[in-house]
Amino acid sequence: MLTLNEFLTFEHEREPLLEHDLSNKKTFSAPKIYMANGDIKRRWYVYFGFRNPETGRLERQKNIYGIANKLKTKTDRLNVLNFYRKTLHKLLREGYNPYEDNLDRFLGKPQKSEPVPEACAPMSQSPIVPISMVQKEEVKPYPFLQRPRTSTQVVEIPSVEPIKKVEPIMIAAPIKEVEPEKEEENRMTLREAFDFALKMKEKLVKPRTLQDYRNRSKVFIKWLNKEFPDVIYANEIKRKMCMDFLNQHLIKNTPRSRNNSRLDLGSMMQVLEDNEIIPVNVIRKTPVLRSIPEKHKRYDPKTLDAIFKYLEKNDPNLLLYIKFISFNFMRPIEVCRLRVKDLNLDTKTLSFKAKNSPLKTKIIPDLILEVLPDISNLPGDNPLITPYGIGMKWDTQIDNRRDYFSKRFKRIVKEKFKLGKDYGLYSFRHTFITKLYRKLVEKSSPFEAKSVLMNITGHTSMAALELYLRDIDAHLPSDYSDLIR
Repeated sequence: MLTLNEFLTFEHEREPLLEHDLSNKKTFSAPKIYMANGDIKRRWYVYFGFRNPETGRLERQKNIYGIANKLKTKTDRLNVLNFYRKTLHKLLREGYNPYEDNLDRFLGKPQKSEPVPEACAPMSQSPIVPISMVQKEEVKPYPFLQRPRTSTQVVEIPSVEPIKKVEPIMIAAPIKEVEPEKEEENRMTLREAFDFALKMKEKLVKPRTLQDYRNRSKVFIKWLNKEFPDVIYANEIKRKMCMDFLNQHLIKNTPRSRNNSRLDLGSMMQVLEDNEIIPVNVIRKTPVLRSIPEKHKRYDPKTLDAIFKYLEKNDPNLLLYIKFISFNFMRPIEVCRLRVKDLNLDTKTLSFKAKNSPLKTKIIPDLILEVLPDISNLPGDNPLITPYGIGMKWDTQIDNRRDYFSKRFKRIVKEKFKLGKDYGLYSFRHTFITKLYRKLVEKSSPFEAKSVLMNITGHTSMAALELYLRDIDAHLPSDYSDLIR
């Protein structure tokens, strides 16, 4: 008796699928495909249920594997299993029963319980003479390929020789076997694979992000060449290798830097998985470590006043940079993006690319207009604040501009006033947002104060503003000593 696996494999190799030709019987569940969540290292199969004639219950039958697990790509496996599923569904609709012998049904032999109809001549006084039998035809192994029998003819069915053994063909017709040499040619080396990922990311991410990807991939490949010199191709990267690399990175850097490396490498390796260069993105299976973000403290009024007076005499250019952060509530990198043409002095507004918006417009308060020099005759494409003055030419990247002002602030201000690492340029933004919020709460409810403040700071939602205010402890309760005295 042929097994169901042999029936499906033989059907897959011999002919195309025919659908929607037989009635649906509710004695079985529709066959489904188990894909192991896309993991090709595990076995994939087709499963179904059939009603047990003795118990009357729908019971799970044996899984159908066929040749699917010998194939190495998701697409090939899914194509074969999808064929198995449809073919099995068709056989079940034709009457296949796993609790019976189905050999006669699917090899064209008539069932014993079905009498062969006899054709008779018209009634007359003469003896009944049977009609001569039709010409014999070659027997097909499937009943739906035979021509239907008529009610006026007797079809002689030749005896079918017993099948000794069916040797299933192990490779399906539409799938070509890949020779080892050709398969090796299709693989990419480590450098080729990451270069391909970088090329795919060029139009999707910012130049700074692309540079981070390039730097981290160089470090990762250099480390692999040193620690695992036998690893040549990208599909040879294992999860253990990635964990070792991230552990070494954590020893030399912070958890946040380690997580950023994991994120960048995982993004590039996801491109390789999507393009079937590697079987799976193993770095996604590595854990994300908990990292505590750095918080900037607010300046007390005495220190703030001293810094402003000192910069007014010694570095007015840096003071203007700080005032945009303090009075316009801009982030340091957003001030670095400002160009001369981004300021409209007629409407007293400025436009810039913000963290949460590609183009944000804010008013320019009088506190800045009072100290801003005339910029009407300056080239519009020049940066607004540069080391050489207002609106001068400065050909460098945005991140380099931010680093310049951060180092300049550290050299001129932090070392002068002996400020700790918790104080920085961001501290000015936190200080003045807190000051503004507390002034607004004095004359309105907290909700009204937050509504006005959200329009000034540029937060996109009330929830985002409330989270920010909690992080910087902007709202403090009044003295509650009387309540617990």
